[in-house]
Amino acid sequence: MPDASAASVVFRHLAQGVHRYLAEWLRICSVYLGIAVIVTVSMGFALPGLRDQALQVHKALLTALAPTSVPSNVSSDQDGLLAGDLDADTGAAVALVVPDTPASNATGYLTPLPHPPAAVRPRPDVTANNAQLEALRNYISRKYKVAYDATGVLVNTSYKVGRDLKVDPLLLLAVIAIESRYNPFAESSVGAQGLMQVMTSVHRSKFDTLGTKNGALDPVANIRVGAGILKDCINRRGSVSGGLACYVGASGPNDGGYGDKVLAERRRLAVSSGIPLARD
Repeated sequence: MPDASAASVVFRHLAQGVHRYLAEWLRICSVYLGIAVIVTVSMGFALPGLRDQALQVHKALLTALAPTSVPSNVSSDQDGLLAGDLDADTGAAVALVVPDTPASNATGYLTPLPHPPAAVRPRPDVTANNAQLEALRNYISRKYKVAYDATGVLVNTSYKVGRDLKVDPLLLLAVIAIESRYNPFAESSVGAQGLMQVMTSVHRSKFDTLGTKNGALDPVANIRVGAGILKDCINRRGSVSGGLACYVGASGPNDGGYGDKVLAERRRLAVSSGIPLARD
């Protein structure tokens, strides 16, 4: 009889332990389920607001890309570019891209040179056909999550400005990739703004000359001003690598690896599109 009583006590304790374990497990599950419900409901309320903000940014970009900020001599099919990509009727707009902070704090600030610059050889124009430009647009759109229509504006502008200033368009596109990851609203901690991270406080007069309403945040104007600064830097330093160091604000040849990043991205752009690299 004592043995049966002891077994009953042991069984009762075991049953109580299992009951407590199941109760604790159910309590934990209910807590996590409640958290999941709260998060789901919160996201349901938050997402419409985020969508409205995205639409507002999209409209602002459409305004930035209006014809008033685009040079009058727009490229055509005869230039080897995609016709109409700079026309306001295309409805092109830059996608809502909000990357991390800009890859560098490029200032484009021209520091004095310790010695006269070396002579720069004239750069031959490197043309691209429509198929190559199409591949280039696809690469940029996929890698940097930019609206496909917007890449047409950026690529065409880079080629137009590149021809005007005798600067490799792929170099301009590579600088944009490293500086802002194609985010036209990017701004660094030192005030560099836009696609090519131009120091507005230093180069404001250049934007005023273009007559743009949005300054450095106008994608087309930013590329034109940034390309002019980069061209001046290359002329002053006598080479593309030296010009990139000057563009990022390095007073000497050591640019912290900035030039290598830009040139590596330029090679990737060339390989992905089949466009031959210009000789530096």
